[in-house]
Amino acid sequence: MSNEEVCKLLIHMRHPEVYQQLGMVPPRGFLLHGPPGCGKTLLAQAVAGELQLPMLKVSAPELVSGVSGESEQKLRELFDLAVSSTPCILFIDEIDAITPKREVASKDMERRIVAQLLTCMDDLNSLTVTAQVLVIGATNRPDSLDPALRRAGRFDREICLGIPDEGARQRILKTLCRKLNLPEDFDYQKLARLTPGYVGADLMALCREAAMSAVNRILLEARGLPQRQNQSSAKDSLPSAVQTESGQNHLQQGELWHLLHLLKNTMTLSEEELAGLSILMSDFQSSLTSVQPSAKREGFATVPDVTWEDVGALQDIREELTMAILAPVRCPEQFRALGLSAPSGVLLAGPPGCGKTLLAKAVANESGLNFISVKGPELLNMYVGESERAVRQVFQRGGNSAPCVIFFDEIDALCPRRSGHESGATVRVVNQLLTEMDGLETRRQVFIMAATNRPDIIDPALLRPGRLDKTLYVGLPPPADRHAILLTITQGGNKPRLEEDVSLEEIAFDERCNNFTGADLTALVREASVNALRAFLKYQHSSEASCGHTYTSNSVADIRVSKLNFEEAFGKVRPSVSQKDQKMYEQLRDSLSR
Repeated sequence: MSNEEVCKLLIHMRHPEVYQQLGMVPPRGFLLHGPPGCGKTLLAQAVAGELQLPMLKVSAPELVSGVSGESEQKLRELFDLAVSSTPCILFIDEIDAITPKREVASKDMERRIVAQLLTCMDDLNSLTVTAQVLVIGATNRPDSLDPALRRAGRFDREICLGIPDEGARQRILKTLCRKLNLPEDFDYQKLARLTPGYVGADLMALCREAAMSAVNRILLEARGLPQRQNQSSAKDSLPSAVQTESGQNHLQQGELWHLLHLLKNTMTLSEEELAGLSILMSDFQSSLTSVQPSAKREGFATVPDVTWEDVGALQDIREELTMAILAPVRCPEQFRALGLSAPSGVLLAGPPGCGKTLLAKAVANESGLNFISVKGPELLNMYVGESERAVRQVFQRGGNSAPCVIFFDEIDALCPRRSGHESGATVRVVNQLLTEMDGLETRRQVFIMAATNRPDIIDPALLRPGRLDKTLYVGLPPPADRHAILLTITQGGNKPRLEEDVSLEEIAFDERCNNFTGADLTALVREASVNALRAFLKYQHSSEASCGHTYTSNSVADIRVSKLNFEEAFGKVRPSVSQKDQKMYEQLRDSLSR
């Protein structure tokens, strides 16, 4: 919901005469819901602050009392106070704590509190129209609220504050950073692109972490130089045992000594030292690793860290996916002009280990879309109705964090073919999934991707146009693609480091590599690296026995993988897709290309 619509709900707070003239009861309140940290409390405070109205802020658990009847009395007193100090805003935070569904409430007290809140809100409507009280509730669990509370006349509107998209994140960052000391040419857009899945609270934590990083960097740089030149004084103050350790340890101890010196020094820093303090983009980038988006912890959407650079080959499939998912987000006007409204779904089919899941991650990352990953079987539950509820919840979360990609991995576990004879959880899950994908509710900006290596056992209703309408075959890589994959795995031959006699192109075009998937090639490189390490350790052991000295960390960098190591690895690594399965996948590819 936009700011304009929120403002429309607030008109009666300043101009009650408008509704009085119409003879209509004004809207009583609205419910804010969304993932934690997305700004529900902040929005309520902003409404009160913008209109300069008094605000009664109550945390729901404060109303609960141990004495029977006292909780209800507190609630009545709260509403009486709100009516007596009109116009005012009554904000109940974490409202789900006192308003559970009455049929599942474990205590009578919980049922009574719900009933009391309902009658209090109805009493506001029965008063004269001039009772200018707006009730705002906030929760991140709207489904657990009693349905009677969510009807019109009580909480008239429900405002979902979803996970911010790239544009919203850029605006949030500009707001958070307006008082920070940043360089003139700071690139907010780049930082917004690097923080998918972050809500407002996470971005604030990121700014704080970046500020700490800048402080460490500047203070250690500014004061560390003279301290390191005068290393002897630092050494004198350290225990003698430390002085015998390696130079690296000295550096760390010097840093510790310097930090302790800074903490014990009570003098304020001079203006010259403070002049250089500013937060750079590098500080934000280094902080990204330590700030995890809270949505990720909550099981909401996030964005994977796999880029196109991590995907070797698969160029044609990449273009297809770009048109199916990236284009509708990047060029919505052109799609609307062509009458293409519903987002398409894509099924990636092919042998295991060919990079289907990797492709899905790379697409979500490239587009900057939120990404909900669903492992096929994890939605299934032994209790009746729970599996269907889990499916509904996934799509609801997808809608809340749109634009979003929902990725079903191993979808054949979730949607097996319905024969008509069996009845049970799986059939109901298939039906639920079909209605969610293309039911009465339209899924705007929620894209569906699925991966399977058994498309033959998926229910055909799932593969019709409008659901998973595009099936892409991700097959065994040809020699040229194998070369690209090997280059990606070894980071261009740098990790692991290769001997002069190793040619990745030769390995890729080797007949023994036929029928190798991307996963098999990774296994081959790993096996060759382990062989190289084994040979190195054996040589090291023999040289130790003869010379009596241990190897240093420098000699570890000399480990290189030779052609012989790869030859030995070929003896152990076999193709993971058998000849019989390969024929089945070839038939599948032919049927899709027709």
